[in-house]
Amino acid sequence: VQLQASGGGLVQAGGSLRLSCVASGRTLSGYGIGWFRHTPGKEREFVAAIRWTGGATAFADSLKGRFTISRDITKTTVYLQMNSLKPEDTAVYYCAAAPRVILSMLRVLSSYADWGQGTLVTVSS
Repeated sequence: VQLQASGGGLVQAGGSLRLSCVASGRTLSGYGIGWFRHTPGKEREFVAAIRWTGGATAFADSLKGRFTISRDITKTTVYLQMNSLKPEDTAVYYCAAAPRVILSMLRVLSSYADWGQGTLVTVSS
């Protein structure tokens, strides 16, 4: 699966951004698409994920309520809507595809086989 992430940028604290991840290359049936984020000096962190079939979702506990994830089947695109952004949300955000894993495993980095190039989100205070 090829993944193209976009939508990052500079936003003030309290603002919103929507990231997009366009998938191509094969059918996504049975796949999960996740978002992770990375800041220098830290491990890549799970943000949210969605199962392509059925649309079940999972979120990092610390982000639940501010971030939502959705998919557009016709556009093979997954969206990450980020609201009430905080400076600590500043990171490079990556989308990734995980084949044939259960929802709980979509929280695990090693479940993912294909990664997009990342998009930078900067939240100013």
